[in-house]
Amino acid sequence: MQHLQAWNSYRGEENKIYYFRTQKGSEVDFVVYGKDTFVAIEVKSSAKIKDEDLKPLKAFLQDYPECKGIFIYRGKERLKKGDILCLPAEEFLLALDPQRKEIFK
Repeated sequence: MQHLQAWNSYRGEENKIYYFRTQKGSEVDFVVYGKDTFVAIEVKSSAKIKDEDLKPLKAFLQDYPECKGIFIYRGKERLKKGDILCLPAEEFLLALDPQRKEIFK
């Protein structure tokens, strides 16, 4: 959260950062929304990606197909699981750049 807030602050607070929870209890850690940005981010402290960890993002993306989904984890491999980009935490954090409009390409 701290890194996302810093990135947003350097950009002039162009986006809002939300926590999302449905009535059924499905949660997404961060939803970053703004004029040029709509990204749902799930963060896990695991080195492996489990299908159950992706369920909240998948549900969110079904309701908001225009949103990009990013799963951040402690593994070493960058990969795609359907519409979700799975990134090592280090790669994600090093790529956060306030000069770019998008959080991650």
